[in-house]
Amino acid sequence: MDLARYDEVADFYEAGWDDSCDDPATRSLLELAGDVAGARVLDLACGHGRVTRWLARCGAEVTGVDISARLIERALAAEHARPLGIRYLHADAAAVDWLPGAEFDIVTCNFGLSDIDDLDHALASAARLLRAGGQFVFSILHPCFPGGENVSGAWPAAGTYYTEGWWRADGELSSLRRQVGACHRTLATYLNTLRQHGLWLDAIAEPSPPAGWITARPDAARSPVFLAARCLKR
Repeated sequence: MDLARYDEVADFYEAGWDDSCDDPATRSLLELAGDVAGARVLDLACGHGRVTRWLARCGAEVTGVDISARLIERALAAEHARPLGIRYLHADAAAVDWLPGAEFDIVTCNFGLSDIDDLDHALASAARLLRAGGQFVFSILHPCFPGGENVSGAWPAAGTYYTEGWWRADGELSSLRRQVGACHRTLATYLNTLRQHGLWLDAIAEPSPPAGWITARPDAARSPVFLAARCLKR
């Protein structure tokens, strides 16, 4: 499997996610991160840099990392056009010692964990790079979300919540998941892996989808759709 599969959909992804950061999951992530002014922040799976730019505008000293060279190119182009002092790295967050000697107050990961094949080593990197007492804040599509008519959930329509692994939404309307797939994991897997790396759950949010989304997809809004959480490094 091509780890840099987002290279192929960089244009589509950038067009679909602007800098407003006003979707429910991202908004919850930023609320859980709190006041970032003066904080050293690392954004894992930063994509084209929408969250890094928001954090930098809030006064954080920001580094972004992504495995997709094409998305990093777009982030660098935005930084060149409107400099905010953000450093971008083209690297695999799950690799060992890809950023030696660094230490951050906060590590964020917005909708990225289900796109990272090696969750264990990615969270090991987050823990390694956080100072003691630092925050790991993330958002994901809720692992319990089954989807509904015309919308993909956290696992394949023909599968179950308990079947973990990489999957692709073949034939379903979720354009991104049809193109790059996702890694489904149960909530227990996420929480247990976090704890194994000394990242202890401190706060959690399950934001509702936008009202218009609920109106258009009422069958898919009967279950939790998004999940955001803040963990503290012990």
